[in-house]
Amino acid sequence: MRTIWFFEDANLLKLLCPHKFKRYKEDHNFHAYRKNDYIYFEEDSANKIYLIERGKVKIGCYADDGYEIIKAILIRGEVFGEKAILGENKRTEFAQSLDNTTSICPIGVGTMHGLMQDNQSFSLKIYKFIGMRFKRLERRLQLLLFKDTKTRLLEFLNELKEDYGYCCPDTGDMVIEHPYTQKDIANLIGTSRPTLNIILNELKESNIIEFNRKKIRLKNVA
Repeated sequence: MRTIWFFEDANLLKLLCPHKFKRYKEDHNFHAYRKNDYIYFEEDSANKIYLIERGKVKIGCYADDGYEIIKAILIRGEVFGEKAILGENKRTEFAQSLDNTTSICPIGVGTMHGLMQDNQSFSLKIYKFIGMRFKRLERRLQLLLFKDTKTRLLEFLNELKEDYGYCCPDTGDMVIEHPYTQKDIANLIGTSRPTLNIILNELKESNIIEFNRKKIRLKNVA
């Protein structure tokens, strides 16, 4: 069940983009970003939310010692900067493009509030989406604080299974076709890429998983 990045199987880009609404279409443009370009920084004014039309975006913040904390890596159809809807005035995180062809659909907070006021059902879905995202982020932060790296990886695989997995009818294995690189996964679970590789190979040797660049297979060991 795609409970966080997609709610009720509805692609957020299709649902929210102002190009879908006549009254907003003429004054709306997509913004293009190259790899490593920042969409916004911490402390920037929070007056828009953003939808990813193409590419990949990293959401993160910096600890007091300068260490970068990755909160999420988002892909096409996903939304970020949504705390502006709830009254956030300044950003508490940064958003950075991870692709050379990233295209973003910005929506002003006033426009978003107008869309929500016009449609109560739509408004409830948005608040439900925000609540679920906060819940998942809280769970991920708890894992980073209290669990070892292997446990964090297994929990992350469970999230991927919910979002991108399907059951292979021939073997009963859970097949996960996902958009993340190994570097992305390492960043999201708070470890290094070499350590991630070691744990992945340990799980493979234990016949728990098989994996390649874009696919992870959770073995039906039962």
